[in-house]
Amino acid sequence: MEARLNMFASPLAGKILRHINSAGKAVTDSTLPAATQELVKIRASQINSCGMCLDMHTKDAAKAGETSLRLNLIAAWREAKVFTDAERAALELTEQGTRIADGGGVTDEAWAKAAEHYDEEQLTALVGLIAVINTYNRLNVITQQPAGDYEPGMFG
Repeated sequence: MEARLNMFASPLAGKILRHINSAGKAVTDSTLPAATQELVKIRASQINSCGMCLDMHTKDAAKAGETSLRLNLIAAWREAKVFTDAERAALELTEQGTRIADGGGVTDEAWAKAAEHYDEEQLTALVGLIAVINTYNRLNVITQQPAGDYEPGMFG
């Protein structure tokens, strides 16, 4: 599979990606737990069928110590016993925030559940992360970026 655009060769794409990366760095540097951040990235990428992001974030999560059991159960998080209540709240917010076009946006119940587990800064980071990963998913899916050859850390 060949990408429709080489996002690494275009000066304009470089500018766009630098800004998105800056937003992502702000989230990475926040107090939102790193494991939660990876779960959110993976779940949104599953919903959006973004192979490149799934390749990247599952490998990054595994390298950071995430277990294969948890990685394999992210898509079925509601039935899995391996996620904390806080992670479940983040995953629900991720699903609703990713599927906003399916009707209704994010429910008050999902927001309240997330607010039980995360403070205002962490909620801000969580919302920002959901927006950033959805942006990356859309860029990659639209341009058909191939997946499978990502090596952890290869993008800095």
